[in-house]
Amino acid sequence: MSLDWIPPADRLSALPPYVFARLDELKARAREQGLDLIDLGMGNPDGPTPAPVVEAARLAIGDASNHGYPPFEGTASFRTAITDWYARRYGVPLDPTAEALPLLGSKEGITHLAMAFINPGDVVLVPTPAYPAHFRGPAIAGAKVHHLHLKPENNWLIDFDTIPPAVARSAKALFFNYPNNPTAATAPRSFFEQAVAFAQRYQILLVHDLCYAELAFDGYQPTSLLEIPGGKEVGVEFHTLSKTYNMAGWRVGFVVGNSHIIQGLRTLKTNLDYGIFAALQRAAETALSLPDRYLEEVQTRYSTRRDFLIEQFASLGWAVTKPQATMYLWVPCPPGINSTDFALEVLQETGVVVTPGNAFGPGGENYIRVSLIADCDRLGQAMDRIRQAGFRFEPVTASV
Repeated sequence: MSLDWIPPADRLSALPPYVFARLDELKARAREQGLDLIDLGMGNPDGPTPAPVVEAARLAIGDASNHGYPPFEGTASFRTAITDWYARRYGVPLDPTAEALPLLGSKEGITHLAMAFINPGDVVLVPTPAYPAHFRGPAIAGAKVHHLHLKPENNWLIDFDTIPPAVARSAKALFFNYPNNPTAATAPRSFFEQAVAFAQRYQILLVHDLCYAELAFDGYQPTSLLEIPGGKEVGVEFHTLSKTYNMAGWRVGFVVGNSHIIQGLRTLKTNLDYGIFAALQRAAETALSLPDRYLEEVQTRYSTRRDFLIEQFASLGWAVTKPQATMYLWVPCPPGINSTDFALEVLQETGVVVTPGNAFGPGGENYIRVSLIADCDRLGQAMDRIRQAGFRFEPVTASV
């Protein structure tokens, strides 16, 4: 019996199609047709999880004390590992009991934070382009999303001076992230100082996503919101082990910062899930304590791919500025074609998968995001296919 006559809840009907799910459908169809896909679409790190992390998980799985329900707020040892990591990386002291909460990945936490604090009709500020959870989470909660359009001439930074005071006064929260997905933009410390001052002036919650904290290159060190005086009083910061530690499928992340916000999210989550399998939390502790030489290897891997791919694009007449962080290139589409049509054309003619910029909101139109998730040999094959298919590009410089 069909139940098509039962409509979904309004909160689902209000959501636009999820472009990544649509891409998965198209990729499956292309594989059925025998295409050898080179998938540079999703931010899904290639390569194995570090061996010490896998070994820690193996040992923890064998420990029967980890087989029951974990504490709702996460294990004490993992929360301490999180706050120790912040103290080492940023010199930020945090209370592991009240100011840190493990999550089933940062995407889950960001969406549930919106559900915990946003009422239907509340105004939420979200940049565009943005990681989809930053606007979809508030949308699910019933928020009125006010888009802040990022511009290449402003290095893809939020311009607080362009936010109308009436909008700022009505806003409840601002979701943002630097280093940025999808643009790969980085923000100086002065930007975060502006953000804190803005939040203090208008009594706005800052929700900062720092998932690319350690994918930084050429000596650049990303800033934590919590480093800024007053940052913890007005905000929280999300992090994930997915990117740096090749743990995307493990679903481990965390949020730190303002204790009132942390405890509100914890209250919601106690009614929704039982947290992360304790054995995985033990493995995550190991990841956060890996020596710096591991991070240097990861950074070198992505910076080498970045440099290689930028050179390949240049050979097609396409100038892309070198980003200082993340695992992406943010690349303008050729003139006269939108991002969806261009991504589909590349997929159909070459078997190379890239993400259309409009997957990240209206501000992403006319760009594609290319993920650095294959080695240089495979990236070279992708560019050879694009070259052989006759794709060439007007000389356009993308600022990041």
